[in-house]
Amino acid sequence: MKALAREVLQEVLDAEMTDFLGADRNERNAERTGYRAGYYSRGLVTRIGKLELRVPRDRSGEFSTALFERYQRSEKALVAALAEMYVQGVSTRKVTAITEELCGTDFQRAASARSTKGWMKHWPALPLGRWTRSTRT
Repeated sequence: MKALAREVLQEVLDAEMTDFLGADRNERNAERTGYRAGYYSRGLVTRIGKLELRVPRDRSGEFSTALFERYQRSEKALVAALAEMYVQGVSTRKVTAITEELCGTDFQRAASARSTKGWMKHWPALPLGRWTRSTRT
């Protein structure tokens, strides 16, 4: 499953670069807006495990993929699940164990705590009324 997901994501990245440049590899046409400049490696932690992707680069450095944000290292659904566990009062040790089991990758407790603390900074701005003390029974 991991190999299939990696292959599909790699195809999407290459298609995005082709659309961005207006030309495929080694294709010459008048609509071309730039040139490829190789790849860089990016690890992305997902629910099916860590995927090593090769993200294409362009010479001008303007290409940015829609698959994930710049500097994003984990899937947003995974981060949302971590935040939900934190809200429910699960300890960081248990969050780490669950994440390791789900993703097959080793997370340190400090990394789990950092991600939930970063999420908690935005707590007042989030529409999470169902978790407030006034609505608990």
